[in-house]
Amino acid sequence: MLLSLLLLPGMAMAGGFESLGLTGTERGIYTVLIFIIAYGFVMTEEFTHLRKSKPVILAAGIIWANAAVLASQAGVSVEDMHEAFEYNLKEYAELMLFLLVAMTYINSMAERNVFEALRSWLVRRQFGYRKLFLITGIITFFLSAVADNLTAALLVGAVVMAVGADNPKFVSIGFVNLVVAANAGGAFCPFGDITTLMVWQAEYAEFFDFFKLFIPSAVNYAVPAAVMYFAVPDEQPKVSSEAAVQLKPGAIVICVMFLLTIVTAVSFKQALHLPPFMGMMVGLSALMFYGYRLKTYYSIEGEESFDIFNKVRHAEWDTLLFFFGVVFAVGGLGYIGYLELLSGAMYDGLGATTANILVGVISAIVDNIPVMFAVLNMNLDMDLYQWLLVTLTAGVGGSLLSVGSAAGVALMGQSDHKYTFFSHLKWTPAIAGGYVASIVAHYLING
Repeated sequence: MLLSLLLLPGMAMAGGFESLGLTGTERGIYTVLIFIIAYGFVMTEEFTHLRKSKPVILAAGIIWANAAVLASQAGVSVEDMHEAFEYNLKEYAELMLFLLVAMTYINSMAERNVFEALRSWLVRRQFGYRKLFLITGIITFFLSAVADNLTAALLVGAVVMAVGADNPKFVSIGFVNLVVAANAGGAFCPFGDITTLMVWQAEYAEFFDFFKLFIPSAVNYAVPAAVMYFAVPDEQPKVSSEAAVQLKPGAIVICVMFLLTIVTAVSFKQALHLPPFMGMMVGLSALMFYGYRLKTYYSIEGEESFDIFNKVRHAEWDTLLFFFGVVFAVGGLGYIGYLELLSGAMYDGLGATTANILVGVISAIVDNIPVMFAVLNMNLDMDLYQWLLVTLTAGVGGSLLSVGSAAGVALMGQSDHKYTFFSHLKWTPAIAGGYVASIVAHYLING
């Protein structure tokens, strides 16, 4: 049904520019097939070992080349076509710079032994894998509401990787747990997820309205966590009376700077009405200056000194380039007319509740940001309950598949093939149970 809707002709508005409405053309259908094939390669990365960024970048180029031809054939001016293209460039640039700063801070904390020290502390406390599973999940759930869900997943994911270095099964289940926790925690606060922020900025809900989603979000995490808990190895991490890992000079300061960078990003958005990435870049500059101090005054002979550009170099570039491909591929399909057409067909034909639930399912396949963007640009006449429902489903729906959220994609890159698309897919039924339970909880509490 969804594929047939994609192939119908249509015309819609998005981002202030008019989409081409050429979804029924042969060239338009070709772009959809290209996107499906590219995502097929992403899903089979575990077997092909082809980095996920490669097929989607190629798909993005092919899709936009075809979009440009369609625009020319439709008599659309080059300036108007560039406006649509540059809109995607702006979206990606903001996302990429935000993520790059977050990854650089995480790499810096790792180099200063922050995660090794935490791993050592957890191991020396003799926590079993099951207790560690609960601790890391709960930390991620609440952290993702303050920071964004990607940052929370990456931060705690480094701890899971360190603690479970000798147990791939724990890392696999632990990362699924983190993805669900991060997406659920990001749904009830405007700062926790980009889609939540978009609904808030569009003024469909007030800031404190989103906290009505706290219990549904908690239910969304608790249901699959309870199921997965019994599959976590009932063992202790290997320990050999190891000594406590000592933090390197500046470790605590960098942790505090990271928190202040998040505050700065939020402040830039709230007080100055500037994109949050600008606040993150200010935080990066502070880390650069502090890195200079570490390199100048705290270098130890025989050890490699702190080099901030090494931390930038070791960011997860496959993930960053994957986002480039996703943003431009989906943006190109949106420009041709597919995303808006799909959203319109859903809401007109299925009704708000069913359509909003389906939005979450779609966001497990296509990034939730363009999906939510399409919904917001339809000027839908929905009450607060429905806007909170679509906020919840778009936020947590990405947990259904590993490629459905930034957290899942990033952790796939961080896991060294211990957490993959198919290892996540194994737990999709339990996650779907949490998805349904959260919708029921939202209805009972806020309906």
